[in-house]
Amino acid sequence: MVMFVQLQQMGFDKPDEYTFAAIIAATGAFPASDYGKPLHAQVSKTGYERNVYVGSTLIAMYFNNGESDCAQNIFSLIAEKDAILWTEMIAGHCRMADGENAIRFFRGMSQQGQKIDSFALSSALSACADLVTLRQGEMIHCEAIKMGYDIEISVCGSLIDMYAKTGKLQAAELIIFEIGFPDLKCWNAILGGYSHHGKADEALKVFEEILKHSLEPDQVTFVFLLSACSHCGFVDEGKFLWNCMRERGLRPLPKHYSCMVSLLSRAGLFEEAEEMILESPFSGNYLDLWRTLLSSCIISNNLELGVRAAERVLSIDADDGATHILLTNLYAAAGKWDEVTRMRRKIRELMFDKDPGLSWVEVIDSIHVFSSSDQSHPEIDELQGELKRLKGNMMGLERDEI
Repeated sequence: MVMFVQLQQMGFDKPDEYTFAAIIAATGAFPASDYGKPLHAQVSKTGYERNVYVGSTLIAMYFNNGESDCAQNIFSLIAEKDAILWTEMIAGHCRMADGENAIRFFRGMSQQGQKIDSFALSSALSACADLVTLRQGEMIHCEAIKMGYDIEISVCGSLIDMYAKTGKLQAAELIIFEIGFPDLKCWNAILGGYSHHGKADEALKVFEEILKHSLEPDQVTFVFLLSACSHCGFVDEGKFLWNCMRERGLRPLPKHYSCMVSLLSRAGLFEEAEEMILESPFSGNYLDLWRTLLSSCIISNNLELGVRAAERVLSIDADDGATHILLTNLYAAAGKWDEVTRMRRKIRELMFDKDPGLSWVEVIDSIHVFSSSDQSHPEIDELQGELKRLKGNMMGLERDEI
């Protein structure tokens, strides 16, 4: 940026598209208001806003700042869109966990006859994994095979992740076994699948394979391993992995602590779990650790520790809705109905707005999304009619049984 300012002060020719692309790319990681938007203003004045080379760097900059609408506006301005521009839109939406738009742009890229590469395929498959849309993922897998990209290691990693997250572990295993030398991303993807589905034994075997292939496990590897141990109650194995991670010089992050706190508290080792939170550098600012402990106290009916954990959270955030609800459940489990009444009154006073639960179903080539009390679906009348018919059948079945 310093050199860019010097260039302008020296009175040479005005910056061209390559100059702008280079400086926008160099400053893209900073807040957009610092450099990106002022540079965008200069680009607009010089007329390079519609240039593919400059446009792709502007799109990347806005996605890095979480401003997808601005990225969309730049994309719309450019008449001659190339594969790089389309891929940037797919990858950008994928990074922002906006899988639906990532898939939409992937379809648009294909319909426009653009040459799809391994980066676009990998990003689209990652979007399918996040949306848990198996059919769409299988179709993209077919495209990858036709184009010969199914042997690309980046595409293989995304395929394994997609099949693992959609519950097709056998398909994920088949892909990783066909790869000659899987990289850590591939192993982590299958590890995430085993962790998600509570297959701790298989996860530990994958860890052995990672070490056997002389790969260095990273923090993602250990998050999945500890999560798998937590789901299955493998306390000794979890403690071993925790020590193994630290011996390798990997600093535990909040997610690692959360897995260990869950593992210890589910096993009834509440003192160890509380001690781990207090010794962590996140005890004062990562409230999920205390919420995890509180949640386990409800299951084990540990009123004293549960109240202590809740007080820790509420001392930092007195209006924390999740903690108030968990504390109410704790009092209910302990039969403290006066406290339950008091907490429910307090919750009403704070007027918490819970995010509505979402569910979706994939039918042929469309994804239908539903939320609580939502009446906006175009086929809502037919759906309500079918629901009424099913309820009638169930009532009729009950009468027959009586």
